[in-house]
Amino acid sequence: MGEWVISMPQLIFMIAASFLAGFVDAVAGGGGLISMPAYLLTGMPMHLVYGCNKFAAACGTTIATLRYWRHKMVEIPVGLSAAAGGFCCSVISSRLVLILDDKTLKTMMMIILPAVGVLTLLNRDLGSTDRSGTFSPRRRMILGFFIGCMMGFYDGLFGPGTGTFSLIFFCLILRYDMRIGTGNAKFLNLASNYASLAVFILAGTIYWAVALPVAAASIAGSFLGSGTAIKNGSKFIRRMLMTVTALLFFKLIADAAL
Repeated sequence: MGEWVISMPQLIFMIAASFLAGFVDAVAGGGGLISMPAYLLTGMPMHLVYGCNKFAAACGTTIATLRYWRHKMVEIPVGLSAAAGGFCCSVISSRLVLILDDKTLKTMMMIILPAVGVLTLLNRDLGSTDRSGTFSPRRRMILGFFIGCMMGFYDGLFGPGTGTFSLIFFCLILRYDMRIGTGNAKFLNLASNYASLAVFILAGTIYWAVALPVAAASIAGSFLGSGTAIKNGSKFIRRMLMTVTALLFFKLIADAAL
């Protein structure tokens, strides 16, 4: 673990950030845009950041996924197909994280994250209606697996923005509305989170003194966020999606200025 040690003020700051990240992530993805910078501000080494963030995210996503499933916001066959692709590719990319240095990871993140904003802005009617019925069930499963592979690889390698990308691709490619797109995105995100988490646990890159309390905060935030999305529907999800998109652009500008 090195010589880095967490202080109580730093831990409280991380817990607050994790709660907010859990809320945002449960609705539109992008929770890592809040939690990961918070971890980095404490001076935590990058590989420990990935491990702790993934543990908290996996716990929070579990709660959100269960709530969306109970409210019939997931198309199970497509969700399972996407989850399978996500799990496999996330394991592969998570191993790459362990061999890449911090500078390389941050540079790659700066390049990829803003793409989600462009996709959202170019498709203003994205997720307004459910037109997934234009595809056969078999084709939806195949496309779901393809989306899962892309997002699993991205999630294992970078993390922040995975849920946002997943939601956009489910709406853009499979033409779901925001509600079903969000549910399927959480199903996929859950699988890729656990695949990455397994790699980080085995590699010993989780600082448990941080991971456990921030995970509890993430669970609380995810429970509240998913409940709000279920109650308010597609319009609220879209507003949150645009907010996360703005955060992505601000992050790019901030990173470029450093």
